[in-house]
Amino acid sequence: MGAVPKREVALGLIQSRVGVDLDANVEAAVARVRQAADRGAQVIVLQELYRAPYPAQSEDADRFDWAEPVPGPSTEAMGKIARERGVAIVVPVFERRGPGLYHNSVAVMNPDGALAGLYRKSHIPDDPAYYEKFYFAPGDTGVQVIETPFCRLAPLICWDQWFPEAARLAALGGA
Repeated sequence: MGAVPKREVALGLIQSRVGVDLDANVEAAVARVRQAADRGAQVIVLQELYRAPYPAQSEDADRFDWAEPVPGPSTEAMGKIARERGVAIVVPVFERRGPGLYHNSVAVMNPDGALAGLYRKSHIPDDPAYYEKFYFAPGDTGVQVIETPFCRLAPLICWDQWFPEAARLAALGGA
């Protein structure tokens, strides 16, 4: 990918309380994305699994109903607002990839509303209150350096950042 030019990028970071009403959570996130864009953010990052409560504090098969495909409701809603406001959005997704196959993923939406890239969490913990192996399969994407008009970024999800190899690969890729 070559040398990365230095540039300033305005980030918007959104951390919100969510409930079990998935549509209301998406609507609230869209409103916060609008607010961040109106304040000058160019790249807006939503919290991990923003669309529903964190499922893995216990094992409950009903929570698989919170999963969605990519493309799906989150990428459609965030793609629309990305296009409307001319921003890139980092969209965490409880991804239903296929029957019985789920991932903790991140979709990156470009300012034209298109999917710029997808990363699936690699390192899946299984400890008390973090029963993620019940819900998520390890990702198969490897570290993804994703190009947006504003910057190159490499989303890492939660426990992934504890492994220095991932950050090294991201940096070597120009993120």
